[in-house]
Amino acid sequence: MTARAVWAGGRLYDVTGEGYATGGTLRTRVTGGGDSDLRRALLPFAVCNDAHLTGGGDEAGGDGFVGDPTEAALVVLAAKGGLDADRLRTELPRTGELPFDAATKYMATFHAEPDGRTRVLVKGAVDVLLDLCRAVLTEDGERPLDDERRRAEVLAVTERLSEAGLRVLGAAEALVDGPPSANALSGLTLLSIAGLADPPRPQAGEAMALCRTAGVSVKMITGDHAGTAAAVACELGIQGGVVTGAELDGMPEEELAERVDGIGVFARVAPEHKVAIVRALSSRGHVVAMTGDGVNDAAALRAAHIGVAMGVTGTDVAKEAADMVLTDDDFSTIVRAVREGRAIYGNIVKFVRFQLATNIGAILTLLGSALAGLPAPLTAAQLLWVNIIMDGPPAMALAVDPARDDVMRQPPRDPGERILDARRLFAIGRAGAVMALGTVVLLAVARSHADTRTAATMAFTTFVLFQLFNALNARADEGPLLSRYQLRNRTLWLCLTGVLAVQVAAVHLPQAQNVFGTVPLDAAQWAVCLGTASTVLLAELFWRAAVGGRTGGRRAGRGRLPRRVVSGWSG
Repeated sequence: MTARAVWAGGRLYDVTGEGYATGGTLRTRVTGGGDSDLRRALLPFAVCNDAHLTGGGDEAGGDGFVGDPTEAALVVLAAKGGLDADRLRTELPRTGELPFDAATKYMATFHAEPDGRTRVLVKGAVDVLLDLCRAVLTEDGERPLDDERRRAEVLAVTERLSEAGLRVLGAAEALVDGPPSANALSGLTLLSIAGLADPPRPQAGEAMALCRTAGVSVKMITGDHAGTAAAVACELGIQGGVVTGAELDGMPEEELAERVDGIGVFARVAPEHKVAIVRALSSRGHVVAMTGDGVNDAAALRAAHIGVAMGVTGTDVAKEAADMVLTDDDFSTIVRAVREGRAIYGNIVKFVRFQLATNIGAILTLLGSALAGLPAPLTAAQLLWVNIIMDGPPAMALAVDPARDDVMRQPPRDPGERILDARRLFAIGRAGAVMALGTVVLLAVARSHADTRTAATMAFTTFVLFQLFNALNARADEGPLLSRYQLRNRTLWLCLTGVLAVQVAAVHLPQAQNVFGTVPLDAAQWAVCLGTASTVLLAELFWRAAVGGRTGGRRAGRGRLPRRVVSGWSG
């Protein structure tokens, strides 16, 4: 947060310097004219303020303050104008205050003067302060605000700074007789207007682009001026119109729900507006995630499907109301969480598909061999072995599968979608049938060419090898079956290699042969087992080719699925 410009005493100044370092100057854009009282114009920014500079700021904008970033930027602005905030706060002790409130959009402090009067210092939204001011400080001194032309000039300065993407705050003061009171805020003098740059983080633009690709619509909800919000939204690529809180006040709930999809920015909003926006989006069938950090965000965080609070700048109330807390206050972290969430859901599907295909394959194998009049291809010990080595490490490795490269190019999943829909159930049954058919046929053929124990060992080994290939099927629930992605899960490949090694041991080690009833197999027999087991992968390849490559359950009907809408609040 850095002050870039300030309109003070009727003059517009450019502010140099970066971040929270006080090195910088105020350079006026005009020459000649009367002398403006710059120190007086900047006084409210220094004294009506709770932030303190710590001296840790640097030219790169490092944090060198305690308090709110906006207030710290105003203290830095005052310092560049020659005002020492800490010294002034000592000279002008605070005798009362009205803390900033989202409803009033200003903060006021009261200070005792030596002559017994009270100095009132106020900072806040310019349009709000104008309604409280009776005069404005110009190059020629104080002038009354009863002239509409002068009021329009002030608003023009505000618009000019806002259209440049600057957050705009005004400062005003008054000298009143007696102790502080609420009536003191009705006769203020507008002193200055500060324009502060609050640039989006470099990664924010990339995160916004990724949201659009993933079918996530982003809305900006802010207390900033509409022009400022629109400029930032344009920079970030947020699409849609701009609506202010005043317009929302006159908009029925039905109209808001009808228009909300086409609105990208909500500016000058109050806490109740945020709740209304969340409800309007929810009524449209959207899944709504709301971000916020202040006490006044708690109701909207609670009303949203997913409340996301800021962990660094967020209040305890916001954190308690939220479902998630960001430890870095970075919007791109939310996008990474969406990616991670999609990956986790995909891994759950892979795990369930792999497990069920193995079990269905085993059931169909035993049933098929019995119907064919063949001996059981798997003994109780062998079935237990399959469950131990396949339901353990390989299945666990599928649960930590990395996200596919195209996971954020998929449309959002319907919240009501079942994990095992008809397509996946058919794929599971198809894989189980292929494994059962391959195992039973191999058992029958092997019995005609070898002894019964050798045939049974080949059937047992084939069924285990089937699971190795079926793990690749499960990983490619969507997308190409064979791709570079199949090589990315190192843990899975280590597990599959380990399963193959222990199966070799179960077949060839004498101690294991006594437990599982196996006999050694030669290289040709191993090749037959391996070739038969690969049919479960080949069958899936042929099936996907036959149905035209429709590998995903979410096809072209993106518009029929609820979109996830992240409602971000920036002010």
